[in-house]
Formats: sequence, structure tokens, C-alpha cells
Amino acid sequence: MLAAVKTPHTEIHMRGEIPASVLEALRAEYGLDLKVSEEDDEELVDVFATDWYQSVKSTTTPGDVLRIYRETRQLTQSELGHLLGGLVRQQISNMENGIRPISLVMARKLAKVFAIPADRFLAL
Repeated sequence: MLAAVKTPHTEIHMRGEIPASVLEALRAEYGLDLKVSEEDDEELVDVFATDWYQSVKSTTTPGDVLRIYRETRQLTQSELGHLLGGLVRQQISNMENGIRPISLVMARKLAKVFAIPADRFLAL
């Protein structure tokens, strides 16, 4: 079941079994603007195979990837440096800004911290 609400400032998508109490609350809030569909007509796409992803990937540097993962984990540069064995904030900043390359050894350390493959941090 898919419930979608479109108002000038609100769009809500819910998937799976939506409790009746939630639907009632949505109807009370949005009235006739509420559209409910029991079909999931959205086709799933492998994002890694899309032209958009390939375009973004080609312009994303290892430093950009590092910044994205660090910010996603809500770590400061200093906190990440500490997790990497006592690196100073400036070293993390230099890697993120492309001033200092990310070595294979560093990529492996980052991979352990973020639990992802090391090649995400390497320019291949």
C-alpha cells in the first residue's frame, strides 16, 4: 500500500502496511488532498547502473567521498582523526580538500571506521 499526500509544502510516501489509525489521521489532516494507492507502481532501479550515478561518480573525488561519509556519521574532522589513530584535524581537512592524497593504508583505515570497502576512498 502506498499513501501519497501532495500539498504546496508536503509530500509523504509510505510503503508497506499502513495502520488504519495513521490513514485516519492523514485523512483528518489533508481531507480531499489525500491520495491513497494500494499499488506500488514505482519500478526499482539499480542506481549504480544509471547515467546519473556515472556522471556524479566521475566528478566525485576521494576527498568528497570521505567528507560525505564523515558528515553522514556526524563526526567532526577532529573526531575522525582520533578514530584513525590520532591524526590532527588539518590532516583530515587536507584529505577532504584534495591537498593530501588518500593512501592505500589510509583508505584501509577509513574502510574499517566506516565499515565499507577501501576502494571507495581511492581514485581508480
